Amino acid sequence: MTPKVFVSHKQEDSERAALIAARLRMGGLDVYIDVIDAQLSKSGPDLADYIRMRLDECSQLLAVISPITRASWWVPWEIGVATEKERFLASFVSDGATVPEFLQKWPYLQNMADLDRYITESKRAQHLVETYRQQGYGSTAQSRGFRSFHSSLKSSLGQR
Repeated sequence: MTPKVFVSHKQEDSERAALIAARLRMGGLDVYIDVIDAQLSKSGPDLADYIRMRLDECSQLLAVISPITRASWWVPWEIGVATEKERFLASFVSDGATVPEFLQKWPYLQNMADLDRYITESKRAQHLVETYRQQGYGSTAQSRGFRSFHSSLKSSLGQR
């Protein structure tokens, strides 16, 4: 199974999110990005249900964090839903933004070389999850891959 990444971002960061999505695709990952999704005209609970459905289709969430992300309600909500679902989680921090304290637990990327490390670790961890499932770990396979992905990526990025 190819990892599928939900790229979470504030609308004003759509251009950067699209560049990140293109790099992920070039690296062999599948991507969901809402830039061309007409269903996002929904609002309130209907929109929340739709986003949850799209997150269900993804194995990962990559949040684009910029100085304007602080004004977003949706990006933190999407991160919370992804965490609840044990999706592999990382942030791409841009434009001099600081990593919010609640995101420092997970890896954060700062440039395209970091994004390439993310792609490599995504594939490795997804393969690990599939191996765990084949070995009969069932419901714990995702949790094991989740922890492995985060610790391995953080290590490769020099983060603790």
